[in-house]
This record gives sequence, C-alpha cells and structure tokens, in this order.
Amino acid sequence: MEPIEILQEFNSCYIKIQAIAQNENWLKLIADKKIDPEVATHVGDTLHYLGEAMGCVEEVIEIKFNQEAES
Repeated sequence: MEPIEILQEFNSCYIKIQAIAQNENWLKLIADKKIDPEVATHVGDTLHYLGEAMGCVEEVIEIKFNQEAES
C-alpha cells in the first residue's frame, strides 16, 4: 500500500468516526447514560491519534513528492 493510499484510508476512517461522534443517536446514548461516558473520551482520543497518524503520513508523502520534484 502506498503512503497516499494509507492516508486515504485513514481519512475515510476519520470521517466515519467523526460522523458517529456527532450523530444525534450517539450523543443521546451518552446523555442518557446508556453507555459508559468514558466511551466518548475514547472516541475523541481515537480521532486525535488518527489525526496525528495522518499528519505523519502526510509528512512522508510531502518528502517523497519533494524528492521526486527535485529529480
């Protein structure tokens, strides 16, 4: 898998997880305490770390692009 493909997959996951985190039903489950409130923290952490991973992959893509441009 090429770095750009990895970034695209991470981005797809990020968008899906973010949609869940903002979903009205999800927020209601948390508000109604039908699930452990810690899970909202875990989802937020997941988005944070996935975003960090995406940043690292973006750096690899940028370096590779710059090296190819210099060649």
